[in-house]
Amino acid sequence: QVQLVESGGGLVQPGGSLRLSCAGSGFTFSIYSMGWYRQAPGKQRELVAAITYGGSAKYIDSVKGRFTISRDNAKNTVTVSLQMDGLKPDDTAVYYCNIISSDGQFLNWGQGTQVTVSS
Repeated sequence: QVQLVESGGGLVQPGGSLRLSCAGSGFTFSIYSMGWYRQAPGKQRELVAAITYGGSAKYIDSVKGRFTISRDNAKNTVTVSLQMDGLKPDDTAVYYCNIISSDGQFLNWGQGTQVTVSS
């Protein structure tokens, strides 16, 4: 059974840091790039950061220089982390991890982890 379990969110003041973690199991993650997505209230889910199996990373402009994605690969499991520094109120959202899909076919979404940036 494929599972994606996100953790590490919380309430943080502007300028603070959080480290999110995603544990994936039951799938051949090694052939996919992985991504962190977020969905803010009233907005569509967006891809924030992506990382290939080999560790090459890309970010949306609004988080470049502040967020760092990493992954640890093992047989049929993966741990994908997102180090978030210099957090801003606009980063407030529920964060999810999933594969990078070119055809819109994703794995079942996990429950996500809430990140709230507020003073």
